[in-house]
Amino acid sequence: MLSQKGRYALRALLVLADHARDHPMMISEIAEQAKVPRKFLEQILLDLKRRGIVRSLRGRQGGYLLGRAPKDITFADVIRQTDGPLALSPCVSATAYHRCADCVDEQTCAIRRVLLRARDATAAVLESSSLASAAPLRRPPKRAA
Repeated sequence: MLSQKGRYALRALLVLADHARDHPMMISEIAEQAKVPRKFLEQILLDLKRRGIVRSLRGRQGGYLLGRAPKDITFADVIRQTDGPLALSPCVSATAYHRCADCVDEQTCAIRRVLLRARDATAAVLESSSLASAAPLRRPPKRAA
């Protein structure tokens, strides 16, 4: 399940993706546009900064910018940074694998096989969905004149 932290991170990053790439945004602007509590957003942006997803500039004209192009930041990247592995069980995780303590045989485990398919399907969608591909979905369709 996507945590509130993950949801807020994605909303804030979509705001940054919609913004001019070379002009930083202040936290207060991001928080207002993303509808995210400012205090919570500060911590989220610090975490994302440590991982290179955003960068910050100091000074009067400072603020936050995306650390990479919107097309290079996937939903999977963000969710893994905020919430951890995409997998429902550690035995099917691509990034944090470890065998289940009570597992008798991974090769024949029916639960593992189903969870592996779920992980693969989830990862396929999230890894192919970038901020750039999602940003147009936020805008209402243009009406024909």
